[in-house]
Amino acid sequence: MREAASIDATDRAIIDGLQGGFPICERPYAEIAERLGISETELLERLQRMLTTRVLTRFGPMFQVERMGGAFVLAAMRVPDAEWLRVLEIVNAFPEVAHNYRRESDRNCEFNMWFVLATETADGIDTAVRRIEEASGLPVFPFPKLQEYFVEMKLAVRS
Repeated sequence: MREAASIDATDRAIIDGLQGGFPICERPYAEIAERLGISETELLERLQRMLTTRVLTRFGPMFQVERMGGAFVLAAMRVPDAEWLRVLEIVNAFPEVAHNYRRESDRNCEFNMWFVLATETADGIDTAVRRIEEASGLPVFPFPKLQEYFVEMKLAVRS
């Protein structure tokens, strides 16, 4: 088991301060650092350390991919336990795949691998599904979005 990385009050302030309202300007990190009372260099070093130690697993913008001409779907697979690691490596090697996670299957749902496929074009989904199926030897079931809901979720980091 990996030991938890430690973060201090400044790290917590950085995490809390970067969950929305990212400045659109020539030097956004300098502006954020000034708000936090630290240097731009320190902010960038702390972000990199938190990413390296996996305190943060991702830092980046959220896009409305459909407004940019792309597409995304939630996809699922039925992966036999004996094949899990092999299929996981195959699926995760595709750049179109994000948010891959395992869910225990039950009698209501046999799917145990779930992931998001995001592509630059709307027809890219079908291509990505076909390529994953060919590489894994298993069918992929895409579930396109029928209705969109916006839920802004910000999580305060406490000590």
